[in-house]
Amino acid sequence: MITPLDIENKKFSKQMMNGYSVEEVDDFLDQITADYEKIYKDNAEMKKKVDELEKNLVHYKTIESTLQNTLVMAQSTAEEVKDIARQQAEQIVKEAEGTARQSVEELNQEITLKKKELEDVQKQFDIYKAKMESLLISQLELIKDINKQ
Repeated sequence: MITPLDIENKKFSKQMMNGYSVEEVDDFLDQITADYEKIYKDNAEMKKKVDELEKNLVHYKTIESTLQNTLVMAQSTAEEVKDIARQQAEQIVKEAEGTARQSVEELNQEITLKKKELEDVQKQFDIYKAKMESLLISQLELIKDINKQ
């Protein structure tokens, strides 16, 4: 690529007759040099900006990829947490049901024991009552015998 310096340093061979005006060619070359220099600098700046934007694009694509991976990990972690919570809830319910069944069994055993105790007390009361009746009858007989004499 021709640089502005190349244009500025360009020398033409001079012809004696029917040649171009050296002054006009030099003025025109000066104008072309100035315009070309401006365009050359603008082009260099644009290339620099394009490079910078490409770097930024790569950076932002990396960030986007990282964010997507993070989102996927967050979703999978949330699912795992939900599954673990569900499993723990199920385990708590099972333990509560087991405890409740055990409590019911213990209460049923206690009720059975209390019924048996009640029956024993009733039997003892019936025995006591029979003994008292027998005692009272024998005392009544004694009193009758004493009265007869």
